[in-house]
Amino acid sequence: MELSALQQRIKTLYGSKDSQRGVEGTFLWFTEEVGELAAALREEGHGKLPRKELEREFADVLAWLATLANLVGIDLGQAVMEKYGTNCPGCRKSPCNCALTEKP
Repeated sequence: MELSALQQRIKTLYGSKDSQRGVEGTFLWFTEEVGELAAALREEGHGKLPRKELEREFADVLAWLATLANLVGIDLGQAVMEKYGTNCPGCRKSPCNCALTEKP
């Protein structure tokens, strides 16, 4: 599924509820999901979590990110393409040549 299709699907499913919750409330849900993903990654790394559960946590984080983007009018596909569509935004190379301590 492309990002634009994901955004539209999330908007169709939850757009009304999302707009009532607003950006601030949605951001809190998003950060909670990121925390759940962090816990799942830790458990999966220790062999305590089925892979399918980890996949669901990744899907949740992406869905809540799409919700936030919808609420503020950002096209995720376009934003990603503009920033990462050619080369690394930091060093301008592909593959990236930035130091591990740098954030592109």
